[in-house]
Amino acid sequence: MNKNDRKIALGASIVALLAFVGFFLLDDIGQSGTSIRKSQQQYHSRYGRHSSHKAYEPLASQPKPEVFPFDPNTADSSQLRRLGLQVWQIRNIYKYRSKGGIYRSKEDFARLYGLTIKDYRRLEPYIRISPDYQPAALLVGERPHYERDTLLRPTKIDSTEHVVLNMADTNQLKKVPGIGSYYAKEIVRHGRWLGGYVSVDQLDEIDGFPQEAKRYFVISQKKQPLKLNVNKLTLQQLRRHPYINYYQAKAIVDYRRLHGPITSLNDLRFCRDFTPEAIHQLEPYIEY
Repeated sequence: MNKNDRKIALGASIVALLAFVGFFLLDDIGQSGTSIRKSQQQYHSRYGRHSSHKAYEPLASQPKPEVFPFDPNTADSSQLRRLGLQVWQIRNIYKYRSKGGIYRSKEDFARLYGLTIKDYRRLEPYIRISPDYQPAALLVGERPHYERDTLLRPTKIDSTEHVVLNMADTNQLKKVPGIGSYYAKEIVRHGRWLGGYVSVDQLDEIDGFPQEAKRYFVISQKKQPLKLNVNKLTLQQLRRHPYINYYQAKAIVDYRRLHGPITSLNDLRFCRDFTPEAIHQLEPYIEY
């Protein structure tokens, strides 16, 4: 076969190969087109030819919230769902009840996490709390024990009565006119820091303490404050008392090192940090 015949034979082979490949490609495209047309027909038959529905849209929509009388202590999940609460809110209600939580008032239900003012106002007229969930103390005329002290105020003493400052606890302190939970706790905390009160005027060391309340307090001589042994304690231990600063503690330690045991705070009167006022203030808390 000469050169020209070989070229003709090669060209014919290429044309035949292209025709063979094209036949199968056209067949696949035809089958794909048929599948697409079938899918479109199924979609149009389900949603309508001119529907703008998207394939990924959920078919089921959120049910419209209803309103009806309900008790949050007994309502089941289907009722709570019908009221328009979210699934996670219902789960929180069940968790609260499983731990012994009780809705004793409509306001308790308002504390449900995620509940908006709009939703609460919509549901509030339909909340029914069963009397079975009220405290049993109400049957005998007592106030519920769970009320805060801002609601259940302690009875205040009159002008002729007094409270022993260095022996009282917070409940006794709150009976003093002008003293609430905050100052009652501050009085106890400051007394522990001092080691005990020796004077009513020490209440002035509490920021903002109401002066009119001081006249209701007295000091008992039967209870002595905790004493600090200035001949045994270290510098750091001495500094823990509110009436001894770093320089005073160092002066005490230096005096012991240079002169031996201290027999009286007057031994330190030549130290500039121990003024007569400082010695008088600290004297009740010192032992030797």
